[in-house]
Order: sequence, then C-alpha cells, then structure tokens
Amino acid sequence: MIRRDDVGQTRTVLIAHPSADLYGSDRVLLETIAGLTAAGLHVVLTVPHHGPLVPEAEQRGATVRLCPTPVLRKAFLSPSGLIRLAGESLASLLASVRLVRETRPVGVYVNTITIPLWSFVASLTRTPLLVHIHEAEGTASTVVRKLLASPLFLADSLITNSRFSVDVLASSFPRLARKCRVVANGVAGPPSVDAARPDISGPVRLVYVGRLSHRKGPDLVIESLADLRSRDIDADLQVVGAVFPGNEVYEADLRRRIDELGVGDRVHLQGFQPSVWPFIAQSDIVVVPSRVDEPFGNTAVEAMLAARPAVVSDTSGLREASAGFGSVLRVSPDSAAGIADAVADMVASWATYREAALADSGVAESRNGIAAYRAEIVREVEALSRGRKP
Repeated sequence: MIRRDDVGQTRTVLIAHPSADLYGSDRVLLETIAGLTAAGLHVVLTVPHHGPLVPEAEQRGATVRLCPTPVLRKAFLSPSGLIRLAGESLASLLASVRLVRETRPVGVYVNTITIPLWSFVASLTRTPLLVHIHEAEGTASTVVRKLLASPLFLADSLITNSRFSVDVLASSFPRLARKCRVVANGVAGPPSVDAARPDISGPVRLVYVGRLSHRKGPDLVIESLADLRSRDIDADLQVVGAVFPGNEVYEADLRRRIDELGVGDRVHLQGFQPSVWPFIAQSDIVVVPSRVDEPFGNTAVEAMLAARPAVVSDTSGLREASAGFGSVLRVSPDSAAGIADAVADMVASWATYREAALADSGVAESRNGIAAYRAEIVREVEALSRGRKP
C-alpha cells in the first residue's frame, strides 16, 4: 500500500541514476527501490536511457521516467570537456526541473556522484537531497577529487557503502565526511547455495563478472591463464560483462590479446548477462582483479554468498568487503602473476578452500543481506522527508 502524507497525497521519492545497466551499483539500486516500495513509498526512477535496469525497476514497483542527464566521464576532465559538460547540463536542466515539479517528491535520492546536475536541481527546487556515494577515487588528483565532491555540499544527507569511501571524501572535505553515514551494500544471494565441486578434474573453472575496462582488469585474468599453463595447470575462464559505450576499443584489444596468448579455446566472452548466478554456480573460483580503488566489492560478496572461493585485489573497498573470509586470497593489484599464484594455491588446497567457502556463505548473508540494507535505506529516506525544506 502506498503511504500518504497528512493531507492524503502520495509520498514520492525521486531517484536519479546515471545508467540503465545491471552491474554492481545498479543491482544495489534495485534493493533500494524494493525497500522503499515495500515501506509504502512511491518511487520514481529517472535514468538517461532505456536498458535492462528499467524492467527490473518496474517489476519492483518503480515508475521509470527517462530524462537526459550528463554523466561525468574522464572525457569531461579537460577544458573542452568541461565546456561540453556545461552545455549538456544546461540542455538537461529544464527537463530535470520539470520532472521534479511534476512528481513533487518528498526527497531527491541521487544514487551516485557522477550526475552532479541532480544535486543542483534539488537545490533549485528546494527539495531535500540525499546523495548515495558509490565511488571512491582515492588515486585521482586532489583537484579531481574536490571537483567530484563539491556538489555534495548541497546535500541534506550523505550515505556511502564503505569506510574507505568516507576516508577518500575526508581527504577532500573533512566537513562532508563527518556528515556521511556508512550503509554497507545489500547484496542479493543466488536462488540456492550449492557447494563447489569436490574435486578439480580437468581445467580449473574461473569466472570474471563485471564491466570490461582496464580499471576492472579482466585482461589480467586472461594473462594469468598463460602463466598457469606454464605451471601445467589448465584453466578455463568465463568473462561475464560488456564495455560501456565509447570503450569498445578495450574489448577489441582484449580479443587481440586472447589470440596472441593462444587461449581462445579457454576464454569465453559471454557479454552482459541479466543473471550472473548460473556462471558463478558453474565456476570453481571467482576472480575480482580491479587495478584501482573500489569503494566496495559486490562481486566478492556475491562469490561468498554463492559459496565460491575468490581471488581479489588487495585494495580499498575490496579489502574491506572481503575481510574475515577464509576462502578469499588477496593479491597485489595489476598482477597477473599474483592471480596465477593464488589460483595455484587454491587448487593445491582445494578441499580447505571449498569448505571455507561454504562457511563463508552464511557469514556473508548476515553481513551483507538485503533485509538490513533495505531497513537502513528506509530510515534514511524517512529522516530526509521529515526535514523537507519550506
């Protein structure tokens, strides 16, 4: 039942999101929507274009409205890029303001720092603003970090998914970090939890899940296959994910490198898949090889939820998300050899890692289950709506 205010009006939350994909923060967004609608709030989700996220959001009770929104990319971080960003923002401003006035939300919930326009729209329309920070660009320059964080001064509430993200924010603006609350990502588990196969016969089955990009590092896993082969360890890799528009050259380079290494029969590029669970279920080991800082590690948690050992980069939010799990090996970022070493160690002690992964599944559910996450988000939005600006 949709909750209404004291004068009988539907209470709406307007959520702004930068894409219509189904990767980490997109899937967390679906849990946000599910929690808010279950609490009786009406959710209007605005995204710039259609994509697989749209029907999933509608299935959870959201009304989806398309609204052009410039998304911060590296291409904008130049003088000409900033001019183009300003032009696109002005072109989108009227449509965004109109959407707020049509929906009359009790609050605007901006689900990223990469669409700063929505922070200004909330301010212009005097609508309470909550920004959910999913990013942590700890390796970016001070100027870039401050540029990304500056619009957050317009927010009434800030939440983020890890202590690491708070620390990165503090390095730019300590005052903002002090008003930021940590709400760990809620990660939905698989339909059923089945143990990995008891013995590794034939190739060890690896899986990578995520966008295809240099920063995410799927090329490192491909490089590790050749290293493993030199140790007489056969490995097979499923790559589940696609490039973002404009980064197609990375996939072309990836295919070229697969041919150069002669591992075409052992690497399977599956593209984007609406459900990752069948691929994880068929795997032995999940690899999360990010080269740069990650604010959290959804894929690492998904591996734990599915009772699969994981090899993850020893960096930032991935370290935080995987802490305390006995079936995780952390490796130096940007090291294909490190990935190969970890896989070889797991294969050599497979029974130990398999049993640890089964135990870790229950721990992951208690730490990152969706029920606690949804309750936290509802509390944040209710507090925001009570402080509505006059």
